Amino acid sequence: MKLLHKDIEKDNAGQVTLVPEEAEDMWHTYNLLQVGDSLRASTIRKVQTESPTGSVGSSRVRTTLTLCVETIDFDTQACQLRVKGTNIEENQYVKMGAYHTIELELNRKFTLAKKNWDSVVLDRIDQACDPTQRADVAAVVMQEGLANLVLVTPAMTLLRAKVEVTIPRKRKGSCTQHDKGLERFYEAVMQAILRHINFDVVKCILVASPGYVKDQFTTYLFNEAVRQDNKILQENRPKFMLVHSSSGHKYSLKEVLSDPTVTNRLSDTKAAGEVKALEDFYKMLQHEPDRAFYGLAHVEKAAEALAVDTLLVSDKLFRHQDIPTRSRYVRLVDNVRDNGGTVRIFSSLHVSGEQLTQLSGVAAMLRFPIADLSDAEDNSSSDED
Repeated sequence: MKLLHKDIEKDNAGQVTLVPEEAEDMWHTYNLLQVGDSLRASTIRKVQTESPTGSVGSSRVRTTLTLCVETIDFDTQACQLRVKGTNIEENQYVKMGAYHTIELELNRKFTLAKKNWDSVVLDRIDQACDPTQRADVAAVVMQEGLANLVLVTPAMTLLRAKVEVTIPRKRKGSCTQHDKGLERFYEAVMQAILRHINFDVVKCILVASPGYVKDQFTTYLFNEAVRQDNKILQENRPKFMLVHSSSGHKYSLKEVLSDPTVTNRLSDTKAAGEVKALEDFYKMLQHEPDRAFYGLAHVEKAAEALAVDTLLVSDKLFRHQDIPTRSRYVRLVDNVRDNGGTVRIFSSLHVSGEQLTQLSGVAAMLRFPIADLSDAEDNSSSDED
């Protein structure tokens, strides 16, 4: 993402002009947009024209519109963002108040204006415009007959390909059908890797599976690379790393990323940091439950007591359309930061983010233990009785 212009007043109202440069930037933009914002962008509109003879024709024209945002639709697989709203600026083709849907395009600038730019949104812009935050990890999570090829970016986990091949069972005295099936499967996975992984960007490719599937696959992959004289695979062989996983399904990615050997290699990536933070929270919940809180009310109480050391919060909560509810989460984040705590905003498109969402979307590790608040509430109510 490229930031062209930023104009924010002291009362936090203002506008920014951005250019999305890659698909992931659309996810960042989706997290920036809220109902009631105004969005100015280039779009195509079908316009009816009447000729002097009275015949009516229609043509598609490119024009720049400013919409008051009403609905926001994001397609996670295609990374496409559509914004629907009413026109709020005079235009020769579109009347004031008329509805239009803008599909934001890569490498075309847009201007977003808000009445209130809070700290979470401004952090999101800084994160999106940071060139070091790019997709540098790919993972192939596989088992016999099933493989998921995933790109792990700082903001999301993108499923790029799912390979499913039926492999016949081994028969007594003959394994030829089984071996042929395996070969077909490995070939399909190899083609998916070549099609979807950009080796110039990706620094590490994790191959994970239960048992020996990963070893057999990598042996096949590099034998084929030599046979087909595929220079790309041969040159990038050091980037491949074999890891154990319990299955070939996408959810196994969490255990793959939390493997110590993997975390050492990927120590600079945000995704690995999120997984480790969540792992630490679960350990604390198990061994020191008085220092691990989740749920908004409990975490707020802990923040008021200046006890929060690390706050884990899902970005899904900041997309809440109810302004007071959203402001409550923003206040919590600001409060923790002001008191020297660390805030980790998890992407809801990461496996770790999905897990955090199941824990209400907000959790905290505390500096010092606080007696369980629900117990305290129960005691106070029993005292009153």
